[in-house]
Amino acid sequence: MNGDTDRKRGFTLIELLIVVVIIGILAAIAIPKFSAFRDRSYMATVVLDLKNFASQQEIYHGDNWTYAGNVAAIANMVVSEGVNIQVNQADGRGWAATGFHDALPNRQCGIYYGVASAGNASPATVAGVITCQS
Repeated sequence: MNGDTDRKRGFTLIELLIVVVIIGILAAIAIPKFSAFRDRSYMATVVLDLKNFASQQEIYHGDNWTYAGNVAAIANMVVSEGVNIQVNQADGRGWAATGFHDALPNRQCGIYYGVASAGNASPATVAGVITCQS
């Protein structure tokens, strides 16, 4: 029997280690990028829900001549899972609200309309424009 033909084929330890290192490097690059995309999608969900809330507030005002003091008062308002919207000020002349996602409790978005105080919708600074903390 020839020694070369009896030899088993396979990977050496060095080859396996190189593959593991390459996979580790790719994971180190991909995981932070994925986290950033996930965070942006959470914030986009909050912004979308605040836009929907603003539309529903106008419909509510048309029916009741005042703005809703909480989200539950608006029958057609559906808030996305994980999103929290808080009405901080509401009367017949304006409203202010803030929202955040459970996954990012330290990043808040705000919007106000009418004569409501911008301070009640922090970080919003312009009426009718949703602004989020970065």
